[in-house]
Amino acid sequence: MFRQMRRSRQALPAEACEEILARGTSGVLAVSGDEGYPYAVPLNYVYSGGRLYFHCAKSGHKLDALARSDKASFCVIDQDQIVPEEYTSYFRSVIAFGRVRVIEDAQQKRAAIEALAIRFSPDDSAQNRSDVIERDWAPLCMLEMEIEHLSGKQAKELARAGQ
Repeated sequence: MFRQMRRSRQALPAEACEEILARGTSGVLAVSGDEGYPYAVPLNYVYSGGRLYFHCAKSGHKLDALARSDKASFCVIDQDQIVPEEYTSYFRSVIAFGRVRVIEDAQQKRAAIEALAIRFSPDDSAQNRSDVIERDWAPLCMLEMEIEHLSGKQAKELARAGQ
Protein backbone atom coordinates (compact mmCIF):
# COMPACT_ATOMS: atom_id res chain seq x y z
CA MET A 1 0.00 0.00 0.00
CA PHE A 2 2.82 2.42 0.80
CA ARG A 3 5.62 2.96 -1.69
CA GLN A 4 9.07 1.60 -1.14
CA MET A 5 11.77 4.24 -0.83
CA ARG A 6 13.63 4.65 -4.11
CA ARG A 7 16.98 5.19 -2.45
CA SER A 8 16.70 2.42 0.10
CA ARG A 9 20.33 2.76 1.23
CA GLN A 10 19.37 6.13 2.68
CA ALA A 11 16.38 4.74 4.58
CA LEU A 12 16.40 5.07 8.34
CA PRO A 13 15.53 2.05 10.49
CA ALA A 14 12.24 2.17 12.40
CA GLU A 15 14.03 2.81 15.72
CA ALA A 16 15.79 5.88 14.29
CA CYS A 17 12.48 7.18 12.93
CA GLU A 18 10.89 6.84 16.35
CA GLU A 19 13.84 8.58 18.02
CA ILE A 20 13.44 11.50 15.63
CA LEU A 21 9.73 11.75 16.40
CA ALA A 22 10.46 11.57 20.13
CA ARG A 23 12.99 14.41 20.10
CA GLY A 24 11.28 16.64 17.53
CA THR A 25 9.05 19.53 18.49
CA SER A 26 7.36 20.54 15.25
CA GLY A 27 6.43 19.19 11.88
CA VAL A 28 4.01 19.66 9.01
CA LEU A 29 0.65 17.91 8.91
CA ALA A 30 -0.69 17.39 5.39
CA VAL A 31 -4.34 16.65 4.73
CA SER A 32 -6.69 16.77 1.76
CA GLY A 33 -7.91 20.35 1.78
CA ASP A 34 -10.58 22.34 0.00
CA GLU A 35 -11.24 21.80 -3.71
CA GLY A 36 -8.77 18.91 -3.80
CA TYR A 37 -5.79 21.10 -2.88
CA PRO A 38 -3.37 19.68 -0.34
CA TYR A 39 -3.39 21.56 2.96
CA ALA A 40 -0.16 21.41 4.93
CA VAL A 41 0.11 23.15 8.28
CA PRO A 42 3.06 23.40 10.67
CA LEU A 43 2.25 22.13 14.15
CA ASN A 44 3.82 21.40 17.49
CA TYR A 45 3.30 17.81 18.56
CA VAL A 46 4.19 15.13 21.03
CA TYR A 47 4.98 11.51 20.19
CA SER A 48 3.75 9.16 22.88
CA GLY A 49 2.84 5.50 22.90
CA GLY A 50 3.53 5.15 19.19
CA ARG A 51 1.05 7.90 18.31
CA LEU A 52 1.25 11.58 17.46
CA TYR A 53 -0.81 14.18 19.30
CA PHE A 54 -1.63 17.73 18.22
CA HIS A 55 -3.74 20.50 19.70
CA CYS A 56 -5.94 22.87 17.76
CA ALA A 57 -9.08 24.95 17.92
CA LYS A 58 -12.46 23.24 17.65
CA SER A 59 -13.05 24.53 14.12
CA GLY A 60 -11.04 25.44 11.06
CA HIS A 61 -9.57 24.26 7.78
CA LYS A 62 -7.69 21.33 9.33
CA LEU A 63 -10.76 19.89 11.04
CA ASP A 64 -12.94 20.41 7.97
CA ALA A 65 -10.39 18.49 5.89
CA LEU A 66 -10.14 15.68 8.44
CA ALA A 67 -13.93 15.37 8.54
CA ARG A 68 -13.83 14.63 4.79
CA SER A 69 -10.87 12.24 5.02
CA ASP A 70 -8.99 11.13 8.11
CA LYS A 71 -5.90 10.16 6.09
CA ALA A 72 -2.89 12.39 6.65
CA SER A 73 0.87 12.54 6.66
CA PHE A 74 3.15 14.28 9.12
CA CYS A 75 6.72 15.26 8.27
CA VAL A 76 9.45 16.09 10.80
CA ILE A 77 12.81 17.47 9.69
CA ASP A 78 15.48 16.37 12.13
CA GLN A 79 18.49 17.87 10.39
CA ASP A 80 19.01 20.21 7.47
CA GLN A 81 22.62 21.24 7.21
CA ILE A 82 23.32 23.19 4.04
CA VAL A 83 26.73 22.35 2.57
CA PRO A 84 27.30 25.12 0.01
CA GLU A 85 30.62 23.84 -1.34
CA GLU A 86 28.94 20.53 -2.23
CA TYR A 87 25.71 22.10 -3.49
CA THR A 88 23.74 19.84 -1.17
CA SER A 89 22.13 19.46 2.21
CA TYR A 90 22.92 16.85 4.84
CA PHE A 91 19.34 16.12 5.83
CA ARG A 92 17.44 13.65 7.97
CA SER A 93 13.65 13.50 8.07
CA VAL A 94 10.72 11.27 8.89
CA ILE A 95 7.25 10.99 7.39
CA ALA A 96 4.42 9.32 9.28
CA PHE A 97 1.32 8.23 7.38
CA GLY A 98 -1.85 7.44 9.21
CA ARG A 99 -5.32 8.37 10.25
CA VAL A 100 -6.17 11.34 12.44
CA ARG A 101 -9.13 11.54 14.77
CA VAL A 102 -10.49 14.09 17.19
CA ILE A 103 -10.15 12.76 20.74
CA GLU A 104 -13.67 12.80 22.17
CA ASP A 105 -13.07 10.96 25.45
CA ALA A 106 -12.27 13.50 28.20
CA GLN A 107 -9.71 11.23 29.92
CA GLN A 108 -7.84 10.54 26.69
CA LYS A 109 -7.98 14.22 25.77
CA ARG A 110 -6.61 15.16 29.18
CA ALA A 111 -3.77 12.63 28.92
CA ALA A 112 -2.87 13.92 25.45
CA ILE A 113 -2.78 17.60 26.44
CA GLU A 114 -0.80 16.77 29.58
CA ALA A 115 1.77 14.88 27.50
CA LEU A 116 2.03 17.89 25.19
CA ALA A 117 2.30 20.32 28.12
CA ILE A 118 5.02 18.26 29.81
CA ARG A 119 6.91 18.02 26.50
CA PHE A 120 7.00 21.79 26.03
CA SER A 121 7.07 22.96 29.67
CA PRO A 122 8.86 20.17 31.53
CA ASP A 123 9.88 22.36 34.46
CA ASP A 124 6.40 23.71 35.16
CA SER A 125 4.67 22.58 38.33
CA ALA A 126 1.90 20.02 38.10
CA GLN A 127 -0.48 22.52 39.71
CA ASN A 128 0.26 25.31 37.24
CA ARG A 129 0.05 22.89 34.32
CA SER A 130 -3.35 21.72 35.58
CA ASP A 131 -4.54 25.31 36.04
CA VAL A 132 -3.54 26.26 32.49
CA ILE A 133 -5.18 23.17 31.03
CA GLU A 134 -8.40 23.88 32.95
CA ARG A 135 -8.37 27.52 31.81
CA ASP A 136 -8.01 26.52 28.14
CA TRP A 137 -10.10 23.32 28.23
CA ALA A 138 -13.35 24.58 26.67
CA PRO A 139 -11.93 25.70 23.29
CA LEU A 140 -9.33 22.90 23.17
CA CYS A 141 -9.39 20.16 20.58
CA MET A 142 -6.87 17.33 20.66
CA LEU A 143 -6.02 15.22 17.65
CA GLU A 144 -4.46 11.77 17.62
CA MET A 145 -2.66 10.26 14.65
CA GLU A 146 -2.53 6.50 14.55
CA ILE A 147 0.56 5.74 12.49
CA GLU A 148 0.07 3.15 9.74
CA HIS A 149 3.42 3.63 8.02
CA LEU A 150 6.62 5.35 9.05
CA SER A 151 9.58 6.11 6.83
CA GLY A 152 12.74 8.07 7.33
CA LYS A 153 15.48 9.14 5.01
CA GLN A 154 18.87 10.75 5.38
CA ALA A 155 21.44 12.24 3.05
CA LYS A 156 23.74 9.72 1.45
CA GLU A 157 26.68 11.38 3.19
CA LEU A 158 25.12 10.73 6.60
CA ALA A 159 24.24 7.16 5.61
CA ARG A 160 27.85 6.52 4.52
CA ALA A 161 29.19 7.98 7.74
CA GLY A 162 26.82 5.81 9.79
CA GLN A 163 25.27 8.80 11.52
